[in-house]
Amino acid sequence: MNEHKEEIRKAAEVAQFRFGIIAPVIQDLYPDASRTAFYKRVAASPFTLPDGSVVEYNYKTIEKWVSMYQRGGLEALMPHPRSDKGLTRVLPDTAIEEIYRLKKEFPRLNATQIHQHLVADSFIPATVSVCAVQRFIKRNDLKSARDPNIRDRKAFEEDEFGKIWQADTCYFPHITEDGKSRRVYCVMIIDDHSRLLVGGCLFYNDNAYNFQKVLKDAIATYGLPDKLLVDNGSPYSNEQLSMICVALGIVLIHTRPRDGASKGKSERQWRTLKERWLYSLDPSRITSLAQFNSMLRDYMRSYNTTVHSGISCTPMERYRNTKDHPRIPESREWLDNCFFNRITRKVRKDSTVSIDKISYDCPMQFISSTVEIRFLPDDMDSAFILYEGNRFPIRKTNKYENCHTRRNNGPALDYSKIGG
Repeated sequence: MNEHKEEIRKAAEVAQFRFGIIAPVIQDLYPDASRTAFYKRVAASPFTLPDGSVVEYNYKTIEKWVSMYQRGGLEALMPHPRSDKGLTRVLPDTAIEEIYRLKKEFPRLNATQIHQHLVADSFIPATVSVCAVQRFIKRNDLKSARDPNIRDRKAFEEDEFGKIWQADTCYFPHITEDGKSRRVYCVMIIDDHSRLLVGGCLFYNDNAYNFQKVLKDAIATYGLPDKLLVDNGSPYSNEQLSMICVALGIVLIHTRPRDGASKGKSERQWRTLKERWLYSLDPSRITSLAQFNSMLRDYMRSYNTTVHSGISCTPMERYRNTKDHPRIPESREWLDNCFFNRITRKVRKDSTVSIDKISYDCPMQFISSTVEIRFLPDDMDSAFILYEGNRFPIRKTNKYENCHTRRNNGPALDYSKIGG
């Protein structure tokens, strides 16, 4: 009986607390331009409940309290515990037993696979959503450390700028340029210690060379990082990036497949970018990729100079404290050379090699030799063969021009003297 009275007392205190918040609206005394403005202003600060705990409410929750009070008075504001608290309302006992059995025998099954099995074997109707299974697994700790396959995670942070950079790509909305709608991809690099956005750019293609351009610009601006943490997508898992990192002296680290949580700072940065900037944009007003990139650079400057809750200062301030750690590139020419893509080819008998199904002429002294070719994918006019430290340019084959080029193959045959 005493416990019941205590519960009623606490519920009444909560109701009085809630009424105190919404009273200006009930009494039509709020100073804001609208009720919604009042709700948002009040919800912007945390609340201290009667029991001393501190909570934050969404403004829609406060709006809901007003409706509850208008329908049922103060009693409607009292919290009423659910009679089925802690229990699932949509999964029958047989389905629950089957979930436990499946997780014990096949601990790596996820909620979607278990849901499919339960529907297929008629444990639950198809109208039961996969979310119900997900909630049950989470609430009953079926994904806890008892699962031998769960990954051990620790919060980590480097102690100086430039020790680890994390890079990732995110899909952005389509924009229309020159009457054509195209998907936009954002490549971003963030420093692990300072949370500084050291590089970022938007492209119409998600490929390896676009990431290389972002990385090159970041290094030219901030120096060489010790390590680069990336996922296993094709822009990040390729031979060219590996060779570039070797030339630069950067340790390239790949996360495990389908393990986005291991790049937590990068993933959190995407969420911040969307909430602060991307969701407020109207893609129909963006008419070119150049315009979109200009807007992205403005956002990056704002992000780097805004206090970051995870470090209690701005990323720029943290960067300045340890900015001398990264190595500085030897020269711009050295940096350019490191970022050349490299391939080996055997020169054919007609002095040509094929790169991406396009034929290129080579100096004839390399016929039948295997050569190393260095190039930039968007500037093949600068491609060359590197041999003993020297550069020998190659050029795209022009068969019509070659048809009229004089060969230096010794004296020509005198056909009038053939056969006596």
